Amino acid sequence: MYRPPHCQTRVCAMAIKVLSPAKRYRHFVREKAIGYAQTRILLAGRKAEEFTEDELEIIVREEEDKIKSSIKEKGLIALLAVLGAGLFF
Repeated sequence: MYRPPHCQTRVCAMAIKVLSPAKRYRHFVREKAIGYAQTRILLAGRKAEEFTEDELEIIVREEEDKIKSSIKEKGLIALLAVLGAGLFF
């Protein structure tokens, strides 16, 4: 299981509480992306140890981009719903 070095202890969970909202958001997205990347690797029938650190970073970055895109899309749909333009979807 791939975890960044800064998130391998319980101290990380306590440190998140004191982060700014922007850093908390980035940390949340990063953790979700790592989980999705692990699933993607397992579905491909490979192990994380078979990849170099750079390859793992690329996979996690792709998953981060997907998550951020999804959050933006959902935010736009929510905004349109609030404005009453949700009938067009």
